[in-house]
Amino acid sequence: MATLASSSSSLLLSSPPSKLTQASLPPSLRLSFSSYSHLSSLVSISPSSFLACPARSRRSSVSAFTVKASAAEKKKVLIVNTNSGGHAVIGFYLAKELLGSGHEVTIMTVGDENSDKMKKPPFNRFNEIVSAGGKTVWGDPAEVGNVVGGVTFDVVLDNNGKNLDAVRPVADWAKSSGVKQFLFISSAGIYKPADEPPHVEGDVVKPDAGHVQVEKYISENFSNWASFRPQYMIGSGNNKDCEEWFFDRIVRKRPVPIPGSGMQLTNIAHVRDLSSMLTLAVENPEAASSNIFNLVSDRAVTLDGMAKLCAQAAGLPVEIVHYDPKAAGIDAKKAFPFRNMHFYAEPRAAKDILGWRSTTNLPEDLKERFEEYVKIGRDKKAMQFEIDDKILESLKVPVPV
Repeated sequence: MATLASSSSSLLLSSPPSKLTQASLPPSLRLSFSSYSHLSSLVSISPSSFLACPARSRRSSVSAFTVKASAAEKKKVLIVNTNSGGHAVIGFYLAKELLGSGHEVTIMTVGDENSDKMKKPPFNRFNEIVSAGGKTVWGDPAEVGNVVGGVTFDVVLDNNGKNLDAVRPVADWAKSSGVKQFLFISSAGIYKPADEPPHVEGDVVKPDAGHVQVEKYISENFSNWASFRPQYMIGSGNNKDCEEWFFDRIVRKRPVPIPGSGMQLTNIAHVRDLSSMLTLAVENPEAASSNIFNLVSDRAVTLDGMAKLCAQAAGLPVEIVHYDPKAAGIDAKKAFPFRNMHFYAEPRAAKDILGWRSTTNLPEDLKERFEEYVKIGRDKKAMQFEIDDKILESLKVPVPV
C-alpha cells in the first residue's frame, strides 16, 4: 500500500460510487496531487472518503488517498457489438487487443451473420478475430444468454445500446450470471454545451439522454462498472465517414465547405487508443470501478485543421470555404460529418486513474488512412455532391465540373 499526498498535478474524480448518478458530480470535483510517476504499476484510487466531505471543505480535508497496485489476470470477456455506425470498430479493435494480451474473447454482434451489413468493415474482417483465437456469434442482445450458449464471463462490455431498453437485458443477464465487471460504451455527446471547453468527466450532462439513463442503471446494479464516452474516431475498419469525407473532396479538387469559422475544436482519436484504454480497464478492474472516462485522444483539432491535415496526408492542395448553414438553406448535420460547434473532450480520468497515454498522431495516422483510401479505389469512385453544390452556389463559388 502507498499514499499520495496532495500537491500540484491534476487528478479528476469524475464518477460516483455505485449509488450516485453522474449528474450529481459537479465540475468542481477536481483536486491536486503530487506526481506519482515513481509507482511502477497502475493504481486504484478510492474516492469514498472524498465524497463524504462537505463540498466547500473537500480541498482542505483530503490529505491522502490509498493506492493499490493491480495485477492483470486473464479474463473471459464478452463484447456485445453494434452492427452499424462508427462504434462498431471499437469492438473489433478491442477484441483483437484483448486476444493479443492472452484473454478469451467472444464478440456478439447484433443481427444476422448473413446480412448485408456483415459484408462491410469491420465485420468482413472478423476472420482476424477468429484466427487470433476469438469467437464470433450473432443474435439479439435481449437473448444474450441463449446466444452465448450459457457460457459465463468475467467481463461484459456493451458496445451496442444507446438507451436503457437496449442495455437492460444485457445488464440484467450479466448480473444474474455473476459477471464481475460491466463496461458500457456511452457517448461524449451527452455533455451539455458549455462556454469552457474541453468537456471533462464530471461536467454537466443532458439528464434525458439515453446514455445517461444507462450509466445510472449500471451504477446502481453493479459493484464494479465503468462507462466510456467516445467522440469521433479514425482507423482501419471504420465504416462511418470521418477523414474520408475530406479526402473525397480533396482528391477531386473540389472546395471543402466547412460551416462557421472553421476554428471550432473537436477530438478525433485513433481507435487503437480507445481499445488500449478499455483494455486497461479490463486488466485493472479495481482502478476502473465506478468511474466514467472520456474515451478520446488528448489533442484537439480545428475543423479547418482537419481539412489541412487530410490534404497534407494526400499530398494535395486544399481550398476551404466557410458558410453559414442558415444563409445557405441547408442542414449542417447532413452537409458536414462533425458538429458545427466546439465539441471537444479530454481524457483526464483515464490518464490519472488508469495511467493511460494517448498514441493518436493525426498527421501520421491520416497518411495511413489515405493509403488505404486509395488502395480500395475510393479516390476513383463516381460521387455526387448535391449539397456541396448548393452551398457553393450560395457563396457564388464556381462549381467544379
